[in-house]
Amino acid sequence: MNQAFSTPAQQSPQTIHLKDYQPPAFLIEQVELDFVLEASATQVTSRLHLKRNPAYPDDKAALTLDGQQLKLLDIQLDGQPLPASDYTLTENHLTLPRPPAEFILQTKVEIDPENNTALEGLYLSSGNFCTQCEAEGFRRITYYLDRPDVLARFTTRIEADKQAFPILLSNGNPTEKGELDKGRHYVIWEDPFPKPCYLFALVGGDLHPVKDTYTTGSGKPIALEIWVEKENLHKCDHALESLKKAMQWDEATYGREYDLDIYMIVAVNDFNMGAMENKGLNIFNSACVLADSKSETDNAFHRVESVVAHEYFHNWSGNRVTCRDWFQLSLKEGFTVFRDQQFSADQHSPAVERIQHVGMLRTAQFAEDASPTAHPVRPDSYIEINNFYTLTVYEKGSEVVRMLSELLGPDTFRKGSDLYFERFDGQAVTVEDFVDCMAEVSGLDLSQFMRWYSQAGTPEVAAKGQYNAEQKTYTLTFTQHTPPTPGQKEKQPLLIPIKMGLVSRAGRPLPLEMKGVLYGTETVLQLTENEQSFTFHNLESEPLPSLLRGFSAPVKLHYNYNKDDLAFLLQQDSDGFNRWDAGQQLALSVLKGLVSAQQQGQDLELDPLLINTWKQLLEGEPEDPLMLAELLQLPSEAYIAEQYDCVDIDAIHIARDYARKTLATALYPEFLRLYQALKSDQPWSATAEQLAARRLKNTCLSFMVVTDAAEALQLAEQQFQQADNMTDQQAALTGLAHAENAEPGEKALKEFARQWAHDPLVMDTWFSIQVTRPHPDALDRVKTLLEHPAFSMKNPNKIRAVLGAFAGQNRHNFHRRDGAGYELLANAVMELNKTNPQIASRLVLPLTRFQKLDDYRKGKIKEQLERIQQEKLSPDLYEVISKALAG
Repeated sequence: MNQAFSTPAQQSPQTIHLKDYQPPAFLIEQVELDFVLEASATQVTSRLHLKRNPAYPDDKAALTLDGQQLKLLDIQLDGQPLPASDYTLTENHLTLPRPPAEFILQTKVEIDPENNTALEGLYLSSGNFCTQCEAEGFRRITYYLDRPDVLARFTTRIEADKQAFPILLSNGNPTEKGELDKGRHYVIWEDPFPKPCYLFALVGGDLHPVKDTYTTGSGKPIALEIWVEKENLHKCDHALESLKKAMQWDEATYGREYDLDIYMIVAVNDFNMGAMENKGLNIFNSACVLADSKSETDNAFHRVESVVAHEYFHNWSGNRVTCRDWFQLSLKEGFTVFRDQQFSADQHSPAVERIQHVGMLRTAQFAEDASPTAHPVRPDSYIEINNFYTLTVYEKGSEVVRMLSELLGPDTFRKGSDLYFERFDGQAVTVEDFVDCMAEVSGLDLSQFMRWYSQAGTPEVAAKGQYNAEQKTYTLTFTQHTPPTPGQKEKQPLLIPIKMGLVSRAGRPLPLEMKGVLYGTETVLQLTENEQSFTFHNLESEPLPSLLRGFSAPVKLHYNYNKDDLAFLLQQDSDGFNRWDAGQQLALSVLKGLVSAQQQGQDLELDPLLINTWKQLLEGEPEDPLMLAELLQLPSEAYIAEQYDCVDIDAIHIARDYARKTLATALYPEFLRLYQALKSDQPWSATAEQLAARRLKNTCLSFMVVTDAAEALQLAEQQFQQADNMTDQQAALTGLAHAENAEPGEKALKEFARQWAHDPLVMDTWFSIQVTRPHPDALDRVKTLLEHPAFSMKNPNKIRAVLGAFAGQNRHNFHRRDGAGYELLANAVMELNKTNPQIASRLVLPLTRFQKLDDYRKGKIKEQLERIQQEKLSPDLYEVISKALAG
């Protein structure tokens, strides 16, 4: 039997709405899968144990299974061949119009992993079979109810050529293995926990393990295995240690133990995402698991630790308790991002961790909120679910969970999470279920809080302070407003937690008294109305407010601080995040003045207050080198752009470049002194002290090199040559490659490429350093690198390293007035639309953020979007392009 399917006429992609959710007509209790792995003709036999769902209103409904790019070879019902008259087959579905109430459906299909360039479902990566089934990739493997609210127990048999694919892995625990004729072998895996099919995983290849064990708090031994290609075995130790830390932390912080006998991680080179939390068998992009001090930076080590923890934490917040439907994606992702951020804060500096997360949120996610693709944390509709793996769902979603933690306090929040995991274990649920648990344990009415899940956009909060010397009171008045977003013109007030304190003019934290109640020196105000006031009593003099401490809500806060106030808070605020934020706002105020001067054709002059403030920071021995490195960062061009309704790309670039060079020149002796003091002959280690010293040392070097001083370039060359770790070598290379004097940088780039040509992940760094050069030749370099032998349009990491880095991190050159940057990106997007639509729809996003640009650039971008629109677009790209042009 080799059944062809009928193809319907070309139609516009279908929009899926949250309001239309219905439970599945059928449930699947047990799945038995049998894979016969072949590169271009893998056969998959599935036995689905189906029964009607009593929660579905129609007890005579048809069974409709999802399937894409499958060749149906055989179909049986309860062991008997099913006549063609008893089912229909289309491009995307297999339908049984009159199925019995309970039965076993067996299908055999053929798929082509070798030519699966979309990297969804089962595909080949560097000669290894691997899967990616989230969100809807399982339908590319076999016919199934591919939705997260269908949970089943899986048994998986995998057969393959033993010499080519000696390792065969899947979810759960291995129960049987054996030899077969003609040099083949098989392994059977059983997963005892019901799971949705998006958590299914399979790996087959010539891989090698790094093994360890972990014993849970209850005494259960867990086998830990990381599977990689042989040449990468030495890069797994950090990931393994990170996994053990995460397991211990989750037990201590959330009371969650691991439940299977084995926990596996596999690193693959071709992967659309960072990693995937498949039950018991996490599949990782190799960039998120491999780490060695000679080839990866401290930031890469941190990323590995964070991503390993994130995927492990999903075992409970995503796997044991999963999403009812994809609209609830933030239920698992927002909660798990919050958990991995908590973990990272406990491992490192809480203030610095918060600063880094918020820095990204306030540029990239706030920009998403202000774009035509703006959507709520829980979208109410989508065309292609892959387009909603966004910063809004993940990062803003985590901020929503963080606000709940702020409102409840850590102990009550833990009680709420315990109730959530216990009540819904083994179920597919909604954000209401999660929030209701928090309301139940706290007694709080969180109905207004739910608007955070349904309203798009970034709220703007304005605050004013009024001191009454006679009554010794200080009144803070807040107003809130959320701008209109596509499909949501009118916004209702949100419940916004404002963590705050008051600081005396002598720098002392002041006690907070409201309505006769003392709150210590810090409290969380609950802003619930469009305008609301809070009065503090018994204050002998006018205080300075420290607002939104720890960034307690994802809002834009406006308070009329003057520059001296900001410089004061930078030095005196007891909240680390607010110290940094005061420094950012001070620098932003100065930079906006420079932008204005540039636009008016005036000479640029840097405010001495900023120079003197930074000079004070650099004096003496730093108490916290890591924090100081954060304080010595100017706001990015992207964040500066967020402050304007009409963005002047050129003026912003010129102003920031001028400020950076002026600070570097004025404070060169201070940067040099600190750089020399932080140099060390000690061998590399991952201690907190060394991490902080390297970060601050390289921050100083980055400023020194900006001056183009011969001494600074020589120091960078020496560091490049002598570095025993990638952090120092890459920092030196970046400084040299981005310097005005091109000769030392060209020499270093060639030497770096010769040294690291064998390592694809390091070469990704080499690509990105070049395409982010702030000089006019950047676009030409991009074009050259797209033809480089180490680049491939089939590899998502390479695409992100060249095209993604150029469009996202080199704004001035990407937005050059001739539109050549736009055309280059559009060409790549159209090419990827045919091979990897998921990556195409993500790569195009910089072309959708044009609303604040000048009319000329808007026109250039629209030309490219309209050119893309003329193509036969995948649903992924169709949705993004149509929203951008309609916005």
